Amino acid sequence: MTTATENTNPTFADLGIVEPLCRALSAEGYEHPTPIQARTIPALLNGRDVLGLAQTGTGKTAAFALPILQKLLAGEGRRNPKTAKALILAPTRELAIQIDESLAAYGKHLHLRHTVIFGGVNQGRQVKAMANGVDILVATPGRLLDLMNQKFIHLNDTFTLVLDEADRMLDMGFSRDVKKIIAAMPRKNRQSLLFSATMPTSIEALAADILVDPVRVEVTPEVITVDRIDQHVMFVEQKRKRELLARLLENADLSRVIIFTRTKHCANRVSEQLEKGGIPSEAIHGNKSQGARQRALEAFRSGGARVLVATDIAARGIDVDGITHVINYELPNEPESYVHRIGRTARAGASGIAYSFCDGTERQYLKQIERLTRRTLTVYDVKPLIGDQPSAEFANEPREERRPANGNRNGRGGKPAGQRSGANRPAAGGGNRNSAKPQGNRNHAPKAAGNGPKPTIHGEARGDTGGRPDAISRNRPGSRARKRILGAGE
Repeated sequence: MTTATENTNPTFADLGIVEPLCRALSAEGYEHPTPIQARTIPALLNGRDVLGLAQTGTGKTAAFALPILQKLLAGEGRRNPKTAKALILAPTRELAIQIDESLAAYGKHLHLRHTVIFGGVNQGRQVKAMANGVDILVATPGRLLDLMNQKFIHLNDTFTLVLDEADRMLDMGFSRDVKKIIAAMPRKNRQSLLFSATMPTSIEALAADILVDPVRVEVTPEVITVDRIDQHVMFVEQKRKRELLARLLENADLSRVIIFTRTKHCANRVSEQLEKGGIPSEAIHGNKSQGARQRALEAFRSGGARVLVATDIAARGIDVDGITHVINYELPNEPESYVHRIGRTARAGASGIAYSFCDGTERQYLKQIERLTRRTLTVYDVKPLIGDQPSAEFANEPREERRPANGNRNGRGGKPAGQRSGANRPAAGGGNRNSAKPQGNRNHAPKAAGNGPKPTIHGEARGDTGGRPDAISRNRPGSRARKRILGAGE
């Protein structure tokens, strides 16, 4: 394995990107490549496999999309029915849609065909989109394998493979699906790319299996967090977090904010409370339908919603410029998730501010975060904001519902063991708040959706069932992915 070297301040043309693509990039406001683009693009244009260690917000989508578009532009041969020349696998619908939107933006001066398929919607339009074949297919693993098993998609002509956010894909339970998909592709003369934010042993094994003498490109989380984001920790009792959040948001400098929670229930509750306080907000999580999630994103992008409240899985891959602040209402169970969260406010070289609320039960998570980032977070004194006693407005604030830190087997919070399926719920009237539907799960359009452009979703159809990161094969009742659908946590 070789390591790519970095040129000093090159242009996209210097990297060998052709004029139609450079023109599209210029129209999008991109003049100079990010470090991962500068290191990855030349290697891919030379036909090398690439192992990229980078998180969302580093520009990795363009790093693989531009070379793929350029190579397909130069290649010859017609499209064969039900096939794709290049396949990009992503763990969630949101990320898959955004990759497809990026392909549309970068390739608008080309005559290449691409589409996106994902679970949670009717497959009819997706099948139709693949009928005559495409140049690039963006897909989530479950729905792709579903359509492959139904003989609607064949990968025998697919010689370019991208696994984006591979660590999250495997962590969500798609390991077996991914291996089946790769096995259906040609191995000889295939160019493979694997992007991951972390390098656990499972990713090392997968990389060793599918990559041939890859170029390793690494943009470390530590560089991103330390250099560009002003990070603060606020020690506050759980029952006073809402008051602290309200006081922070009185500052107009917090103009576009993402608030992270560990659970869907908490995301709903925080969003509802902000709305009652007159702050336009939307919640996005796995229980929201696909349409509701897209409307929430559009409202946030366009400025119709000042605040987006999100869980880690639902927010993965969200690409919104101009986020001024990230607030960790609940610290994540995993320190890597902290890096992903705060990176939302440091996009493409920008700086940002991150506030993390921490009560006594979350101190262990704070220690893990500081160990990973090799940085002690600056303590922000909350007394000037909320004083020693709750104000009259928050004096009768009920204590926030707490879930056990080890609420499920993979340590990511969520519902306690024994509440992962409807079979384990207590009878009506049993007093278990977790058995009720999350409050405020509004699947209607936001009040002020703005005039922002609506994303083009190739292959989306009516009949949205929502709530799933992808369509899961029904013959896998024991899979971790299926347990997520049954409520094992967000």
